[in-house]
Amino acid sequence: MEPETEVPELLPARMVNAFTYCPRLFYLEWVNVQFADNADTVEGRWVHRAVDETAGRVPLPGEGEVAVARSVKLSSVGLGLVARIDLLRGEPDGSVVPVETKKGSSPDLPRRAWDTDLVQLGVQALLLREHGYRCDRAVLWFAETRERVDVVVDDELISMTLDQLSGMREVAGSSVPPPPLVDSRKCPRCSLVGICLPDEVNTLSDRQTTPPRRLIPRDDAPKPLYVTEQGAWIGKDKGRIEITKKGEKLASVRLLDVSQVCMYGNIQLSAQLIRELFARDIPVCWFSYGGWFSGLGSGLPARNVELRRRQVVVAAQGGLEIARQAVWGKIRNSRTLLRRNTKEPNDRAVAQLAQLASQASTASSAPTLLGIEGAAARIYFGSFQAMLSAGKRLPGGPFTFEGRRRRPPPDPVNCLLGYLYGLLVKELTVTVLTVGFDPYQGFYHRPRFGRPALALDLAEEFRPLVAESVAINLINNGEVSEGDFLVRAGGVSLTQSGRKTVLGAYERRMAAELTHPVFGYKVSYRRTLEVQARLLAAHLLGEVPEYTPVTTR
Repeated sequence: MEPETEVPELLPARMVNAFTYCPRLFYLEWVNVQFADNADTVEGRWVHRAVDETAGRVPLPGEGEVAVARSVKLSSVGLGLVARIDLLRGEPDGSVVPVETKKGSSPDLPRRAWDTDLVQLGVQALLLREHGYRCDRAVLWFAETRERVDVVVDDELISMTLDQLSGMREVAGSSVPPPPLVDSRKCPRCSLVGICLPDEVNTLSDRQTTPPRRLIPRDDAPKPLYVTEQGAWIGKDKGRIEITKKGEKLASVRLLDVSQVCMYGNIQLSAQLIRELFARDIPVCWFSYGGWFSGLGSGLPARNVELRRRQVVVAAQGGLEIARQAVWGKIRNSRTLLRRNTKEPNDRAVAQLAQLASQASTASSAPTLLGIEGAAARIYFGSFQAMLSAGKRLPGGPFTFEGRRRRPPPDPVNCLLGYLYGLLVKELTVTVLTVGFDPYQGFYHRPRFGRPALALDLAEEFRPLVAESVAINLINNGEVSEGDFLVRAGGVSLTQSGRKTVLGAYERRMAAELTHPVFGYKVSYRRTLEVQARLLAAHLLGEVPEYTPVTTR
């Protein structure tokens, strides 16, 4: 069968281990070049640190005996493989023995080794034989228990290895990943479980009937770093980010604790820190002084070419199905927020929004959908004032809201919403880039004037849940006051203290947990953004039948 995509001549032998463990893991790591660390991968690198250093000689067959050599690299066009053997030891009978180091302990199995490790040794034996060396056995060294397991390189092992090599090349040539394992015990220990989303994809594609396990962390430990002090300098000192101004240290943060660097206004960043951030896949986000999201810097883009290809194809065909879901989710969540927060019953507006949400789910065209969203926005924002506590004194008098107006924001409510929308769109732009999308190719929002249309699409369902909810709480809880706003030439902006207050409230919301309406587990809002982006990717790749937005009751 002809491969759908071109497969490189040589594949790394370590990927045979991944393929044997899970074909989908191999595809995500090798074809899509997606990787994430967990405790097991970090510990594995630490255990390997000694054998990763090249040492010793490996004479050609017939030109001398191999004693002991470390980190021996071999390749074969015939096998289509390139490998690095941890340790190669010569035997008195002239044969060689590859030794593979593992971090854990040997399993209670007949051969005292997992199939993944056996196949890895089988590959090394095949490569050694291809180069003229005699290899009849191999060794697994388990560092945790300091245990040695001898493995005979017999016909059974060679046959199993060749079968895995054939399957690996076939999967590598596919344009879509294999389906996830179903309810497998392998998934919880896999470092890519948050990228793969096995139970979530299987649930939505009806391949799994048991409730999804919460295999992904509720929230990432690293958090965005916001710098708003004008004239600040951000540099690097060993493993820390140092923020200074005119020689005075303002803050010091570990790089390990940072997921993004967000700068507002005139702030400088050192070249050394930029390189380090990009090496760690930490994006840098630039905002105007007033909070307008103006740019993003990151390392090399995600290699998920097939996803971007399908994104463009579906968008060119209109993308109406996804657009309907985005608007339906937004109206449903707007209705929920209005029902929860109005001081007096507002049954008419709530009923109208329910009707418009139903119409959005069956809209026959993009213009019709746009009209439905516009009607819903007029009803929702026309009732927005009813969700705000009366008597809050701010510049220009009490909070009033007469429709949604953007630039310059004419009142504090519009000012807060604009600032929070910018934060949300920034968050989703970073997320969709991480997943492998083109952020500028949307399905509901059209790609014009350089706006991140896909990030805006995904933001629709989260505007009420995140931005508008935070704005309402800031006002009703008295967290913002007159001193947090500046009125100038008919426009309202946030002061330095106001920005810090809003950023703090926004981060609290992103760290807050919700129960995912489809999967039933608790997860933070920030993690939910990533889950939704990955589910949209799964839909475009044909893994799940439709995209389901997050809605709350």
